[in-house]
Amino acid sequence: MSRSLALACVALLAAGCATRASYHRLTADVDALRAEVTELRQAQQAATRDVARATAETRALEARITELNGAQAVAASDLATLRERVQTAETELREARAQAVAVTPPPVTTPPPVTPPPAASRAVASAPAPAERPRSGTAARGTVPGDTAVRDTGSHAGAPQAYEAAMKTFRAREYGQAVLELVDFMAKYPRHPLAANAQYWIGEAYYVQRDYRQALTEFQKVPHVVAETPKVPDALLNIGLCYRNLRDESRARQTWDRVVKDYPKSQAAGHAGALLRGKAAAAR
Repeated sequence: MSRSLALACVALLAAGCATRASYHRLTADVDALRAEVTELRQAQQAATRDVARATAETRALEARITELNGAQAVAASDLATLRERVQTAETELREARAQAVAVTPPPVTTPPPVTPPPAASRAVASAPAPAERPRSGTAARGTVPGDTAVRDTGSHAGAPQAYEAAMKTFRAREYGQAVLELVDFMAKYPRHPLAANAQYWIGEAYYVQRDYRQALTEFQKVPHVVAETPKVPDALLNIGLCYRNLRDESRARQTWDRVVKDYPKSQAAGHAGALLRGKAAAAR
């Protein structure tokens, strides 16, 4: 009896040991599975962060591409505007040269002296000298002869030469001196057709020096110099550019809209339209 009991005890102990070993194995397997799940969750979170970062970078690149496209359109319009200005300056210089040639008087030839016969010589010698007549114009008031064209603002005889000299200074990039010469030109010839052009290039001199506030002031004077001058649309176009550089996009757009609506056939209207389209593309 005691032997059977011993055998039963041995069997129970063996079964208990087997159960404990299985439990420990299951516990180890569960821990391993939990570690794998944790690793998978961490990998999933990292992948989610990478996807979000890639998405944000893609959107940033798309926005940058849109901005670059808008900037490219604006740069192309600015380049076209600069080319137009150069062509305008060349045309004005050609017209000034043509006017200079037209107003240049022909050379005066002095006839050879005529020797009077002896009798006439004696008569001339015995005759009293005629009274000297006063010179006409400002010379009669004691000024230097030949200074009439400079002081008489109603005379345009020297205007083309003075304008061409000022533009030569401008092309040499001596902008401060060019402004002085253009201002002097307008003071001497305020009613000359080139006066509005001179005012326009004064604004241009300040613009290329990035003094946009003074350039804005000078461009705004162009329509008031000569009535219906063809430089008005160009001046308005540059007024809009000044506003843009001064960070006033609303006024820049309003000015370019005015160029397009009021001067639709001008080349400035084409440039203004390109600037407006470029701004719209950059806004998108």
